[in-house]
Amino acid sequence: MTRLEEAARAYRRAKAALDKARPALAEAIVDAARAGTKQAEIVKVTGYTREQVRRLCRAAGIEPGE
Repeated sequence: MTRLEEAARAYRRAKAALDKARPALAEAIVDAARAGTKQAEIVKVTGYTREQVRRLCRAAGIEPGE
C-alpha cells in the first residue's frame, strides 16, 4: 500500500468516527442548554461557534433566552 493510500484510509476512518460522534455531541449540547448551561460555556467546551450552538438548540425547540 502506498503512502497516499494509507493516508486516504486513515482520513476515511477519522471522518467516519467524527460522523458517528457528532450526533452525541449535539445531544449533549442540547441537554446542557436545557439544564441551564450558558451558551458561552458550551461554546468554550465544544469549540463550536455561538451560531452552531444556537442552530442546534433551535432545532431542538430551545429558543434564545429560555
